[in-house]
Amino acid sequence: MKSYRNSGFTLIELMVAVAIVGILSAIAIPNYRNYVIRGARESAKTELLQLAAVQEKVYLNSTAYSASITTAYTGGNAGGLGHTSSTTSDGKYDLTITSVTPFQSYTIFAKPVATKAQAGNGCLTIQGNGLRQWFQNDDTCLVAPPTSW
Repeated sequence: MKSYRNSGFTLIELMVAVAIVGILSAIAIPNYRNYVIRGARESAKTELLQLAAVQEKVYLNSTAYSASITTAYTGGNAGGLGHTSSTTSDGKYDLTITSVTPFQSYTIFAKPVATKAQAGNGCLTIQGNGLRQWFQNDDTCLVAPPTSW
């Protein structure tokens, strides 16, 4: 009589392996998602700082701030900031600007796009006086108390 040697895994061993993978996934996936959201928020902050720097150039040339993000940069307040679109380069935040006539102050907003992972993470702002705020978990920039960034 021949004896057969069993090779392979038992059902118990497979179940243990699947359980371990499940536990690791339950820990890793939310942490990775938070990492991606944090990275996109930092990228939006960088773009806000770049736009604020262009605003200061405009002010130095014309003693007034620009009211447009996407209009071509001309150096004066009649032009814009020359940004290629009204969203951040990764498309996760919508960029808007408000100016107070006669364009002596401004606030640039970065609001999360509703269909992206950033939705619900909060709005970012930068003002002409240098004030930088993050309205955590408030995409409207109206409800939550802001924190500095």
